[in-house]
Amino acid sequence: MRVFAIPMRTRFRGVTRREGALVRGRAGWGEFSPFPEYGPAECARWLAAAYEAADEGWPEPRRTRIPVNVTVPAVGPEAAHAIVRSSGCRTAKVKVAEPGQDEREDIARVEAVRDALGPGGRVRVDANGAWDPDTAVRMLRALGELEYAEQPCATLEELAAVRARVDTPVAADESIRRAEDPLRVRAADAADIVVLKVQPLGGVRAALAVAEACGLPVVVSSAVETSVGLAAGLALAAALPELPYACGLGTLSLLEGDVVADPLTAVDGVIEVRRPRVDEEALARYEIDGDGWRRRADEARAVLDERRGAAL
Repeated sequence: MRVFAIPMRTRFRGVTRREGALVRGRAGWGEFSPFPEYGPAECARWLAAAYEAADEGWPEPRRTRIPVNVTVPAVGPEAAHAIVRSSGCRTAKVKVAEPGQDEREDIARVEAVRDALGPGGRVRVDANGAWDPDTAVRMLRALGELEYAEQPCATLEELAAVRARVDTPVAADESIRRAEDPLRVRAADAADIVVLKVQPLGGVRAALAVAEACGLPVVVSSAVETSVGLAAGLALAAALPELPYACGLGTLSLLEGDVVADPLTAVDGVIEVRRPRVDEEALARYEIDGDGWRRRADEARAVLDERRGAAL
């Protein structure tokens, strides 16, 4: 296990540096990078995804190029405009509802992004479940035409209530974390789209099963990973039967560096499906003491072993 800490260009989800661990197996490298607030039960799925990548590899791809959106953090309008213009993407996901910020800042940021994209550009917003239903309805109407709103509220009941009151499609992200979640989303009539991330769901194959169970259009997104983790996201996007939306995999721009020599960055809004190798020199720049991460992995492994034992 090799542990890394890479500074972030802008604070994201309260994080200023992205930490995680890399594991190597017969199929290649896998990434284990759950966020700090996650306990062993949640971390177990992230570890399962790393093991799948390292030991098994992924299903055969159906496509070789994945369209992606640019992710715009909760920055000012000028910075948001510059991020979009330099990205080459025609779709932008804009973070909104940042703690401590005014709603007017969200509106100004989205307007700047829309201007930077120009005619034909697509804007989607992500509130990370921070709005109550009334606020969500008011803000979605104020923000103008959107491709969709990702997790405007925290609960499925709230998502369903918002969806019934606005024309903007609603996407479920945080609401899709466990094997039983897709059926609950469908039963609650809570979303038009599901956002799937490989690590939180336990691997590419597990995510494909979730996509099938959902029966809804899928957007594949990252958990702000290195190129090792992003390769798994690309593998999922490449293996889906249909891919109607640009994916949220163009997130390397949020990091100051990477652990490979040929990062998975977008060119003209597209990332080629490939699996770059970890570069020892690149990894050495960001490698840190790994005792804390080894403990997290050991705790997560114990949960995995318990689940496997219960399944026998």
